[in-house]
Amino acid sequence: MKKIKKLLSYLGPGFITGASDDDPSGIATYSQTGAVFGYSQAWTSLFSYPFMSAVQEMCGRIGMVTGKGLSGVIRHHYSASVLYFAVLLLVIANTVNIGTDLGAMAASGQLLFSIPFIVWLLGVTAITLLLEVFVSYKVYSKYLKFLTFSLFAYVITVFVVQQDWGKILVSTIFPSFSLSKDYLMNVVAILGTTISPYLFFWQAGEEVEEEVAQSKLRVMGRGVPKITNRDIRGMRVDTLVGMFFSNLVMFFIIVTTASTLHTYGIQNIETAPQAAEALRPLAGNLAYLLFAAGIIGTGLLAVPVLAGSASYALSEAFGWREGLYRRFTQAHGFYGIIAIATLFGLMINFTPIPPFKMLYYTAILNGICAPPLMILIMRISNNQKIMGNNVNTRLSNVLGWTITAVMGISAVALLVSLVTG
Repeated sequence: MKKIKKLLSYLGPGFITGASDDDPSGIATYSQTGAVFGYSQAWTSLFSYPFMSAVQEMCGRIGMVTGKGLSGVIRHHYSASVLYFAVLLLVIANTVNIGTDLGAMAASGQLLFSIPFIVWLLGVTAITLLLEVFVSYKVYSKYLKFLTFSLFAYVITVFVVQQDWGKILVSTIFPSFSLSKDYLMNVVAILGTTISPYLFFWQAGEEVEEEVAQSKLRVMGRGVPKITNRDIRGMRVDTLVGMFFSNLVMFFIIVTTASTLHTYGIQNIETAPQAAEALRPLAGNLAYLLFAAGIIGTGLLAVPVLAGSASYALSEAFGWREGLYRRFTQAHGFYGIIAIATLFGLMINFTPIPPFKMLYYTAILNGICAPPLMILIMRISNNQKIMGNNVNTRLSNVLGWTITAVMGISAVALLVSLVTG
């Protein structure tokens, strides 16, 4: 345990960002991928890793160099219309994502105790709000890291079930493609849940939080911190580790559900019990318990990240005091946005769409909203007036523009297929 604590002490915003990416929406999307397509889309976990790492590294570097979150940088260097467009995209995607994650946590909680859905929903919403508003960032982030280990149940299950490793290897290394609506929808969902708008704003904001905690800045958004090449390298390693963890879990969830749900003929996941069946080979009758613990744990990790990233963006857009390092009495607007975003998300659960189906649609929404924001991130991270000597390298630009184009084309192709078909 001491060694684990020491290891986690070296990991910061990049690791938490990567871990929070495997939120209930991500778990549902990866589960649906394995259930519907078997091993054939395992390649997406390997494909997305370098691109996801490149984009998140840019966001982290923007926060470190400028001492501002993404919204603050946009506000100071771009027009108001660009700022409001970017923030609007984020808030819409995040609010829906918050709601679906809360719903999934509540539905999973019912697997543990047969308490009405509405009671679970109100309970997890209240707990999440209390944790983020009244627990300090340093304490909260320390425990967030430990919640990520609940995802290793999928890793263990892969080795419990007999696998065709040759087929898995081929499916992981050699991509397969289809222009069908379902295939395109799933690719957009996977990219949207791995390269999500909320992660962009969250990591940039958290890098600035770290600078305040390390006394490199007095307050967020004011002044330019003194950073070294060593600081940048540390952030890159942290980000690479976090994104690797995220994609590793993604790979094992896809393989686990491919070898269980797909094999059992479950190809349309709409309920928590259906999704939990993937863990039955490992846990037997305790599968529901293990699944519920994983969903609730990752939800507690992700919902504050979603609400916090929306709050960073709106607070910077309006010039309000911001930061999780501040107390509630010092930043009413910042914490007020967190509460409002969470409560609006809560109301999304009063629709007829099943909670686990809604998670999948949320990932698709993220995939559609991300490309315009990524174009903006690419422009900022290549702007010497903003970044000085810390602009993108050639490799960063190749990776960044490539995935922006891929996600943009995929989103447009999906929308066209929906309209015409």
